[in-house]
Amino acid sequence: MSAPSPVARVASSRLVLTAILTTQVMLVLDATIVNVALPDIRTSLGFSPTTLSWVMNAYTLAFGGLLLLGARAGDILGRRRVLIGGVALFTLASFVGGFAQSPTELLLARAVQGAGAAFAAPSGLALLMARFPEGRERTRAIGYYSAVSIGGSALGLIAGGMLTQWLSWRWVFFVNVPIGIALILLARAVLPETPRHPGRFDLLGATTSTLGMTSLVYGFVRAASDGWSDLGTIFAFAAGALLLAAFILVELRAPSPITPLRLFADRTRSSSYVARLLLVAGMMGMFFFLTQFLQEILGYTPLATGFAFLPLTLVLFGSSRLSASLVSRVGVKPLMVGGLALSTTGLLVLSQISADSSYWGVLVPLVLFGAGNGLAFVPLTSLGLAGVAPQDAGAASGLVNVSQQVGGSLGLAILVTVASSAARRATPTGSTPTEIAQHAFVVGADRAFFVAAMFIAATMVLLAVMVRTPKAQPVETRLERDLELALD
Repeated sequence: MSAPSPVARVASSRLVLTAILTTQVMLVLDATIVNVALPDIRTSLGFSPTTLSWVMNAYTLAFGGLLLLGARAGDILGRRRVLIGGVALFTLASFVGGFAQSPTELLLARAVQGAGAAFAAPSGLALLMARFPEGRERTRAIGYYSAVSIGGSALGLIAGGMLTQWLSWRWVFFVNVPIGIALILLARAVLPETPRHPGRFDLLGATTSTLGMTSLVYGFVRAASDGWSDLGTIFAFAAGALLLAAFILVELRAPSPITPLRLFADRTRSSSYVARLLLVAGMMGMFFFLTQFLQEILGYTPLATGFAFLPLTLVLFGSSRLSASLVSRVGVKPLMVGGLALSTTGLLVLSQISADSSYWGVLVPLVLFGAGNGLAFVPLTSLGLAGVAPQDAGAASGLVNVSQQVGGSLGLAILVTVASSAARRATPTGSTPTEIAQHAFVVGADRAFFVAAMFIAATMVLLAVMVRTPKAQPVETRLERDLELALD
């Protein structure tokens, strides 16, 4: 059989990349597409201010908690098969969630969505790594993957605003159905199946890790409403700690662990996982509070709120593309540290907004935050996958996504607790109950933005101290020329 022509190979590569990127953007987008719809969801289904965060956390916790099991399933059953199954489950849960009539029904649908995403996402990234060899092709593919991973979050805000205002909040779920069906058909046609590898499913590891993280998040959310001395809060934290300790013991003894602990032996790679967790913790909290600020304080419609994030989206895509071309000239560490310094500055500026602020007071920090995150995400993703053995590709890609989803869940839970505590202690200001409530919200949001900035600053320090970089190479290297050609 003759080898495929270069033209056919390029066409095939583009279709494979399209399928993988569409999967990723749909899954990442769904973590934020409901953000703009949260006020409507709260009114329609009767959520309280603190339990409203579970609309986000039910998805990200199931996503992050089951990701490693999903990655392992791809290794054992075949990655295309698992990706298609995950997308199908995600699509079905989206359809059911659109018809939810109570908070419980919606949260269950969101959890199942997260489970479907957990099986689809790591297989997609592992297929990308297998399809594109190291060098300019993989660098370009990772650049696109990173762009949709971070940009999809911002695009979700815009799409959520359109759907909520023009149709209904329910359409932030229904919209996934035609996309999911089309994606299943495309994946069946263009994605290659990978060989199956014998092994066992580490169900005990998946259970202890998921329940452990859920208990920690529940502890923070309960502390926001009932206080730190509440017995339920204390029990949740204790249960979370014990379950996560049990998870580590299980992984040390399991014959086929979902998390090979050898992946953490490399200091640079393990630091990149922690850094991604902290970075996304700050980012998701920013989206959660800023969308409510724009609607409830500035009086924006859902559509206007979505478009208010458009500059962030554009800057994210532009800086992600620029990052891939700069990495060989500037180096991985300076690019990440410099980008995170911009992101930290943006959140510090955002922590100074007030009820009298205009959109211009939001725009500048959004641009800074978008530029900084875009510069940092491409090299950060590459660090998480560098030097991984082929048999660990699924687990490594799963850990990249776990860091992102768990970071979003923990970060949002912590920031909700911080905001609620600050709002309760705020000095009442205003002549009407509405003005007093708005002032309390702004006080809480400002404190949350400041703590989010500290998350990003901690990320910057961690990478500056822990990441090892190779010796400097000449500027005119083959790698640099390949990157420039790939990005033309």
